[in-house]
Formats: sequence, C-alpha cells, structure tokens
Amino acid sequence: LSSLKKFDEIKKANQAAAKKLVEDQLSSSSEDDDEDAEAKQGKILDKTFTIYTSQTDGDASELERTRQYMNEAFQSGAMTCLICIASVKRNQAVWSCCGCFCIFHLVCIQKWAKDSLFLVSSPLTDDDFGKKDYPWPCPKCRFEYKRSETPSRYYCYCGKVENPAVDPWLVPHSCGQICEREFKPSCGHKCLLLCHPGPCPPCPKMVTTTCHCKKARAVPRRCSAKAWSCRLPCGRTLLCGQHVCENPCHAGDCQPCPRVSKQRCICGRQTAERLCASPQWQCDQVCGKCLPCGNHTCEQVCHAGPCGDCPRSGKRSCPCGKTKFTLPCTEDVPTCGDSCDKVLECGIHKCSQRCHRGPCEICRQEVEKQCRCGKHTKRMPCHKPYLCETKCTKIRDCQKHQCRRKCCSGNCPPCDQVCGRTLGCRNHKCPSGCHRGSCNPCPETVDVKCSCGKTVIKVPCGRERTIKPPKCKQLCSRPPTCHHPTQEKHYCHFGRCPPCRQPCQKTLTCGHLCPVSCHDEALVKQTGSHQSAGPWEQPSEPAFIQTALPCPPCEVPIPVECLGQHEVSPLPCHSANPYSCKRFCGRLLDCQNHTCMKECHRVTKSNSSADGKKAGPECSQCEEECTKPRPAGCPHRCVLPCHPGDCPSCLQMLKIKCHCKLSVLYIECLKLTCADVKEKELLISCRNQCPKELPCGHRCKEICHSGSCPLNCSQKVKLRCLCKRLKKEVQCSKIQEGQVSLECDALCKEMKRKAYEIKEAETKAALEEEKRRQQAELEAFENRLKGRRKNKRRKDEVEVEQSSWQKYKNFIMLPVFGVAVVMV
Repeated sequence: LSSLKKFDEIKKANQAAAKKLVEDQLSSSSEDDDEDAEAKQGKILDKTFTIYTSQTDGDASELERTRQYMNEAFQSGAMTCLICIASVKRNQAVWSCCGCFCIFHLVCIQKWAKDSLFLVSSPLTDDDFGKKDYPWPCPKCRFEYKRSETPSRYYCYCGKVENPAVDPWLVPHSCGQICEREFKPSCGHKCLLLCHPGPCPPCPKMVTTTCHCKKARAVPRRCSAKAWSCRLPCGRTLLCGQHVCENPCHAGDCQPCPRVSKQRCICGRQTAERLCASPQWQCDQVCGKCLPCGNHTCEQVCHAGPCGDCPRSGKRSCPCGKTKFTLPCTEDVPTCGDSCDKVLECGIHKCSQRCHRGPCEICRQEVEKQCRCGKHTKRMPCHKPYLCETKCTKIRDCQKHQCRRKCCSGNCPPCDQVCGRTLGCRNHKCPSGCHRGSCNPCPETVDVKCSCGKTVIKVPCGRERTIKPPKCKQLCSRPPTCHHPTQEKHYCHFGRCPPCRQPCQKTLTCGHLCPVSCHDEALVKQTGSHQSAGPWEQPSEPAFIQTALPCPPCEVPIPVECLGQHEVSPLPCHSANPYSCKRFCGRLLDCQNHTCMKECHRVTKSNSSADGKKAGPECSQCEEECTKPRPAGCPHRCVLPCHPGDCPSCLQMLKIKCHCKLSVLYIECLKLTCADVKEKELLISCRNQCPKELPCGHRCKEICHSGSCPLNCSQKVKLRCLCKRLKKEVQCSKIQEGQVSLECDALCKEMKRKAYEIKEAETKAALEEEKRRQQAELEAFENRLKGRRKNKRRKDEVEVEQSSWQKYKNFIMLPVFGVAVVMV
C-alpha cells in the first residue's frame, strides 16, 4: 500500500510538471524565448567574470577579447569547425588550439593530425622513416604539435575535467571551475576566470615595481602592465665603452651605439671611420711577418697574436703518405716511387700511378653500369654517370601529375605546381603546393553585421552566405509609413518593417471606430493587362504591390428581430436589417389542424390575429386531406378535405371473409364498427357447417364460427378386444376420454393357451434334431483322426488311453449350453 501511494504521488507530480511545461511553451513567444536566452547568457557571463572584476574594481575593459570568444560559443553557427565546416554543438567532443584558440571537433583534429603526418612521411625512404618525430600543424594558425601531442581525449578548456558534463548554466564545454592556467608571459599568477574558451585576460593582480632603468621610485601597478618607463635618459654604458645610452628609459638591452669614430684594424696597419658599435675589423693585407724558421713569411690575412711555427717544419710525408721524411723547410719532400693507391672519386677503384703530387686523375676503368631507374645497363667509364632517356610515369604525391623526370630512381620529388583550386568559401584560391585530397579550409574570417551595423560577429570566410545575421537588440529607428504618429517598437531588422499591428481607429460612416489592424500598407497581387509574348519575356511589373485598403464593413453587433418574430440575434452593423431565421413559420392555419410550413416571413397583423400565433394573409393555405383518427376498425379516410370539428360517419362497404375463410361477405363499415362482440360474430359468419377436422379425425358439426372447434365428437365408431375377436359400436368422444373398454372372454383365453403349447413342442423338436446332427459330425471327426495318429512316446512309458467322454466333452457341452441359453 505504501509503494502504491508513493507511486500515485510521483505520477501526479509528473503530470503537473508536464502540464506546466506545455502551458509555458504555449504562452511564450519566440521573442520572449530570445529575451530569456539573452538574460540567461548575461547571467552566465557575469558569473564567469565575477572573480576577475572583483580584483579590478569592476573594470572589464581587458575582457573584450575573451567576451567575444564566449559570445561565439553561445551563438548558434558562430563556432564552426574549419575541418568539416560544420557547427560545433554543445554536446560534441572538441579540442582547442593553444596558439589561435580555434575550436575543432575531436574526431576531425585526430584525422587531420593523422593525414598531416602521413603526407610528411610519405616521400621518405624506409631508412629515414622513424628517425625524426615530424610535427603536425594547426589547420588555422599552423602552430606545430609533436606526434605525441595528438589529442586522444575530450577535456574542458582548462584541462582539469575529462568529458565535462553538459550544463545549461555553464559556458559550453566548460567544467565551471576556476581556470588557474598560468598567464603568458608567465608572471607567477594564475587566471581567475571560470573555465573559459579563448586566451586568458591580462593578469589583474597589483604589484609594486620600478621602471626599466631602476632610477624612479617603485609604484603599485597591475601585474600585466608592471613594466613601465620613467621617460628619463637611460645613461647605461654602451658596448663600445666610450658612450652612454641616450634613449628614454626602455626594456631589454640598449641599442648599438649609433656614433662613428676612427678605428684601427686588428693588425693595426690601417685606420678607417666605422660605427662605434663594431670596433673590431679586418683589413685585406697579408700579415707578411717572418716566421721563426727565417726562410718563410706568414701568409695569414690581418690577424691578432703571434703568427705560429713554419708549416714546413718537422716530419713531412710524401704525396701518397706511405713514407715520412725529416728535411729542412727549404727542401720539398720527394716522391717515394711506390704506387699511389689512393681511392679515386668513384669510391671503388684506386689510383694506379706512382706517388705523385697534385690530385689523382679521374677513374677511367670500364664497368657495367646500371641506370638510376634500373631499367637499362651499359658498359662505360667508371667516372661517367649513366642516365637513360626513359621518363618516369609515376604519379607524384599530389595524385594528379606525372613525375616526367628522366631516369628517375623511384623516389619522385614532391609536386612543384601550385594547387590554385577555389576553396569552399568561393572567394579565395588554395595557395598551397599541389596536393591530394581536399584543400584546407579558408583561414580568413569575415564580419557579419546587422542592419544598423552596431552588432557584429566574425565567421569563417564562406559562411557569411548561409549564416544568419546577428540578432541586434537595438530598436528600429525608421519613421512610420502609415497614418499613425508612431510605430510599434521592434528590434533592428533587414528589409521592410513589419506591418503595423495597431488598431486603425478611423471613424466609419455609421459612427463607430474601425477596430481592425492598420491596413495602410497591404500587399495586393497586381493583375496587369499586359500579356507576355512567351515564357522568355520577363514580367516588368511586380507580382505584389503595396497599397492602402479601405476600412472593412463595421462589425459592431446590433440586436435585430427576425421577420417571423421567432428570435433576436446580434448582427454586424453593416448588415443590421430584418432577416429570415430559416425556421418554419409555425402559425396555426384556418383548419385548426396544421401550421404554416413556409420559411420565416413577414406577417401582417390584424385584429383577429393580434395574439401573434394565428396565420395571416401571407401564410400558406391548407390543401391536405383530413388526417383525423377514424373509429376503431374503420380503414377508410374522411371524404372531406382538412376541416375543423368531427368527421361524418363512414357509409362504405367492407369486403371480409367469414370465420371459416371459405366465403366472402359485404358488410357496411358503420354496422361493423358500431356492433358489439356477439353481433360481430353473427355478421361475419356464413351460416354453413364448419369445414375444420377434430383431433379424432371427424368433421366439426357446428355452424361457421370463430376460434377452435368443440372436442365432444358424437360420431359412432367400432371398439374391439385385444385378440380382435369381439367388437362393439361406441360414441367417439367417450373413447377419447377413456370411459369405455372391451375385455377378452374365457374362449379367447383358451385359444391363446393352445397356441402357446403348439409353439413349445415345435421348439423342442428343433433342439433334438440339432443334437443328433452334432453327434454325427463328432463321430465322423474321430474316425478321421484314428488313422493319422503316430506313436512318438518312449517305449518304457505306458500310454494311458482316455475315454471318449473325456476326449469330446468340450465339443458336446458347448452346443448344448448354447441351445439352452437360446430357449431361456
């Protein structure tokens, strides 16, 4: 019982909630829904910015950029995935770029990253693939992410909650917690807004800081604007060491010294005017100082420090490097006379000349070379490359153009043509190199404005044709075009203003005011008289024109009585005339039996019909027959037309069959209807004997009568005893009543006994004859069996012969018992 009671309470609560929801939806208009949505959005934004504005004493000037991102998140169609060009819904998994803060579907960005990595790694060989972690770019700002940074899960904007729940009182895809992301550039503080899309606003904390040059006194400033300049000269010594910085107080290092001075080169031989910011420079003269050996001079260009030892001193090798010699620096190293054996440029063969100075000659050995594409071979000098004339027919990575390079090794270079296809926006062309697949979405944004231009939203390029203009909350300022002094208040819109819905209130001819809506600017279909020559001729006139319509007829209700004075109905003022109510007139005619069946009509009143219920001269005349009820049993109508008073007596003859239905009688209708029961019985009787049969089978002896015949039959019939020997004549009615019976006498009984004895004797003789026949059949059967019996018993056994009665008693007794049963 408790569970049923609880169930009933929950059921009633659900029904009440559903009823209230339906009433709210029916009572609210679309404008009210928009106003509720705007109010709800404003509350959510205020809640998101509360902690930040409390730090800035209500100053929200730094939140405009973040506010724009949040407004786009609320507006339908403003937040679009640039990969699939579809709107981002509230209940879809998304990913936000940390560079441009653009929002994409999680599935779309995963496919984008996979395709980008495939395009980068597809031209690589098997040896190079996997050695480098190639990045993938953001579709909009091209900010690069590592392969390991490919998103795999759906997080809120601040990254704290995975798969955030959909909450209508939070920003879409937000967890509702404090953001707490570090500001960029990092200042040690964290964002104070609730989890939000877009970049974090500047840090609102107050810190005490000094200027860039540290000369001014420290003052309290916002952390986001803590770097400030006192505008005094910097005064720091520049890199030249001679001058000081004369620029106003600034951040970072001082600029290079802009002055010019005479400066010596590194070796000190030349002097030239140069910028003070670059004091060290080299001249073009060779050093020429004598080396320690005393035989050679330094060949280095203008340098600082000692020249070093002679490069020809110490042990030196022969040109082939196999033998080393210790010789004075004035003597050249001789050749050793051995073979050179240096590996030639081909990397396969060695130099066959004797040790020599200078470079080895080119390899001239003939080898079997295969071309770069591997389709042809040829014997030729080793130093010459072999390129065949076969052009590569492979399709490049763009899947559009052939390689067409001679003797290509199979690693075809990327396509060098520009894509140039028109992007989905239909405004720009793809500037990327020729590629396969669809082009990247257009990264440009377009401003979509309302009619007055005060409300603007940014949408991706190409979406401005399909997206609805933003809803502007500014009131329309256009002047009214009807006769009213002011127009109804409505919001900014495109095209014509909506039709005026104020009451017309013009005075009509009847004196009432026109209650309908304003009709000064009604659209009427124009029916031109010009007939076009054919379907190719465009109509020059518009299909609809705007014109002022006349006021409709007055609809003020006025009570009016119908012509027949049956009812009073309120009729519109323009048609307030006597009318017919479409009922029957209903006035009593002169016959005093019927009413006027004419439709409601005007009746002229007279002195005799002053009561308003009698017919007048305009009513119809009664032309029907008399329909008054006749006496009981009279089937004829009144011979007079419809009349007042009683009808005359009926004098017609009736044709009626008698009681026995054999004769036809003609009787006056008046006599039959006025007679009593006995008289009617005599009038309808034909005076002949009744032809009906009694139950006993004899004919009725009465005269023609009504009802059933009497049962006392007086006819004489013969009565016999049971043995049919005795007979007697008796009245039929007494036999039917069972009053008379005839019994058998002694002679009849003696005859019955003798007949029974004769029958018994015949039955006994038949039984004896049957016994004799069966005995004869039994003896014949025993004689047949005696010759066929064989002795199969053992010799030492003594056979005991049965008597004939024991052998055949069953065959004899069964028929006897059967005959006895039959006799019994």
